[in-house]
Amino acid sequence: MNLTPDTIKSETIKPQHKRSNQKYVLFFMALPFLILVFVFSYLPLYGWKYAFYDYRPGIPLSQSSFVGLQWFKSLISNPTQRAEVIRVLENTFAMSTLGIVTSFIPLLFAVFLIEVKSERFKKLVQTLTTIPNFISWVLVFSFAFTLFSVDNGIVNKILISLGIIHKGINFLASDSHTWLTMCLWGLWKGVGYSAIMYLAAVTGIDQEMYEAARVDGAGRFRIMWSITIPSLLPTFFVLLLLSIGNFMNNGMDQYFVFQNSFNKNHIEVLDLYVYNIGFNNGGTSFSLATAISMLKSIVSVVLLFFANTLSKLLRGESLI
Repeated sequence: MNLTPDTIKSETIKPQHKRSNQKYVLFFMALPFLILVFVFSYLPLYGWKYAFYDYRPGIPLSQSSFVGLQWFKSLISNPTQRAEVIRVLENTFAMSTLGIVTSFIPLLFAVFLIEVKSERFKKLVQTLTTIPNFISWVLVFSFAFTLFSVDNGIVNKILISLGIIHKGINFLASDSHTWLTMCLWGLWKGVGYSAIMYLAAVTGIDQEMYEAARVDGAGRFRIMWSITIPSLLPTFFVLLLLSIGNFMNNGMDQYFVFQNSFNKNHIEVLDLYVYNIGFNNGGTSFSLATAISMLKSIVSVVLLFFANTLSKLLRGESLI
C-alpha cells in the first residue's frame, strides 16, 4: 500500500472522528440522568424564594409581604430559636456520626459472609438481611411495636414471665439512649443492603493472591486480614467520604415514625424539625422552615468540600 500524504491524513482523521462520536454517544447516554438530577435536585431550589417572604399557605406569594433576611436574622438573634436550631443540629450530628462510626459493620459482615462455605446458608442470610432495606419505616415501627409495646409486646411478656420485671416497660416512649436506639434500627434495616457493594468488590480481587497465601500456610483469618480487608478498603473509603459529604441528609422517615412527646428532644433531626415547624403548625412557619432548610444545604456543601479535601490528602484523588 502506497502511503501518500492524503492517505496519512485520512487515517489520522478516522480515530479522531471515532473518538468524537464516542463522546456524543456517552453524553446522550448520560443525558436522561442529568435531566433527572436537574428536575429533582436543582429545580426545587426555586422554592428558596419563600424564605424571603412572610408566606402563608393559601395566599399567593405575590400578595405576601417581602421580609428579606428577617427569618435568617431570627435564627441568630432570637435566643429560643437559636437554642432550638442548636438542639436539632446536635441531634443531626450525633445520628450521622454514629452512622459513620458504624459504617465498618457492613464491611465486616460482607467479609464474614464470604467465608461461609455453605452456598445455601449464605444466600439465605444475604436474603434475610437485605429484605429489611425494602420495608418502609412504617412497617418497621409496627414490628418494633409488636416487640416492645407495654401491654402486648413480646419482650415485656417474656421478661414478666421470667420474673425479671413485674410491670411492662414502655421502651418506645423512653428518651434514654435515643441516638443509640435509632442507630441500631438503622443498622438492622440497612446492613445487608450496604454489604452488597463489598460483596461485588470481592469479585474483583485477584484469586492468585488467595492461592499464594494458602500455599504459604496462611489460615482463613490471616487471609481475611491480609488480603480481603485491604482489598476492600478503597471501596470503604470512597463510601465513607460520600457519607461525610451527605452528613446532614440522614433522612426523616425513620425519626418521624418513632418520635413521640417523650423522645422528641433527642430524636428530632434537622429534616424532621423543618417538617414539624413547616407543616405541623398549620403552615404558619413555612418561610422559617425554608430558611432552616437552606442552612442545611449550606452546611452540606461545606462538609462536601471538607470530604473532597480529605480525599485528596488520603487518596490523592478528589471526589469533585
